[in-house]
Amino acid sequence: MEKTEDFLRRHMLLAESIDDDELLSFILSEMEKGLAADGGSSLQMIPTYVSPDAEIVPGKSVIVMDAGGTNFRTCLVTFGEDGRPEISEFRKTGMPGVKSLVSASEFFSILADGIEHLVDKSDRIGFCFSYAASITEDHDGIPLMFSKEIKAPEVIGMKLGENLLKELERRGHDVSGKKVSVVNDTVATLLAAKAGYPAGASSYVGFILGTGTNTAYVEKNSLIGKLGYDGRDGRQIINVESGCLALSLGDLDKEFVSGTENPDNYWFEKKISGAYLGPFSALVIRTAIKEGILSKRFAERYEKIAPLDTTRMSHYLEMCHNTDYDLVRCVEGCEEDAAALYRILKSIIERAGKLTAINIAAAVIRSGEGLNPRYPVVINADGTTFYKTEFLEFYTRLYLDRILEKKHGRSYEIVRIDNSPTLGAAIAGLCL
Repeated sequence: MEKTEDFLRRHMLLAESIDDDELLSFILSEMEKGLAADGGSSLQMIPTYVSPDAEIVPGKSVIVMDAGGTNFRTCLVTFGEDGRPEISEFRKTGMPGVKSLVSASEFFSILADGIEHLVDKSDRIGFCFSYAASITEDHDGIPLMFSKEIKAPEVIGMKLGENLLKELERRGHDVSGKKVSVVNDTVATLLAAKAGYPAGASSYVGFILGTGTNTAYVEKNSLIGKLGYDGRDGRQIINVESGCLALSLGDLDKEFVSGTENPDNYWFEKKISGAYLGPFSALVIRTAIKEGILSKRFAERYEKIAPLDTTRMSHYLEMCHNTDYDLVRCVEGCEEDAAALYRILKSIIERAGKLTAINIAAAVIRSGEGLNPRYPVVINADGTTFYKTEFLEFYTRLYLDRILEKKHGRSYEIVRIDNSPTLGAAIAGLCL
């Protein structure tokens, strides 16, 4: 185990290799620069023009569109007298552009198909758009690029809400009173916290850790220099795009990032998210084999299994004696291999948990809230990687407590709200 610990230390794979004060200061500095007029930050800090103070109107219905991953979902959300949401008229189809290239007209036609049966039930449309987009002051969204294999290049640079309404109008619908609010899925996650925690919060943070990662928080308008809002009252939600943080760690991190499809972007995401934790662990394991930390017998077995992903990595930490799992079979008969592999994978997860905690802590501290323990900052955490990867939620909570509460005196509460993108998009629709 001493050999394994030395290996982890040399490659900066231990959580203790990260100076939390130094990294927290760096993130806060990048956030500050991202809000400034001259920019120059790896964090985009995208203004959303959405206030967290929107009132949930009893009896009010909102048409909701949720474009995320490869699925396109639509429904009607109605808030009851007690503020609780009711979801009805739910439909799910494939995102336009998943199976084949689509033109702009085809793209907006498919979106219109999804809500045409709801078009007379509300004049407010909340659109959760889980792809990179700039947000305009009238709450529309302009796609900057598509990820997740969506093939709709003509849509880049086009206003989503405006062109959706044009398509509905072309079909004979009266859209003169209709308005569309486009929000990022992390922003929607933040807004959903308002529905799930309506009283007693000083502020909210939206956090997603799934295939990728992102964070949203609430900022004072007067501090958003790039909007020229000096002296303006009020607050709005900022989409941090935290996965883009230019964080460089050890030699294996640099080697891994250099081999990814987009090596100049999403450095932070590539250290903690579900799409990358497994493949990064595979690189670490290969290096451990080269350096003699794991045996030749392990190496021979490991070469015969499928490429490592985050789920199978997590399985080993969940049940390290279950021979149904291929990594368990790789270490069978050699306790040194079994213990070293467990320590390596758990270390990678612990480090990811500490990085996650520092990222969330920065959002809470930047909000300026959470100083009164009776009014915590409510963090709505979403994403299968966060909840399903063994030890990741545990270590995130452990380091959040040490860094945010013990060191910085901020009170917070982590919540998990079902249907967050849907509820958040509905609340965004009410902001119009």
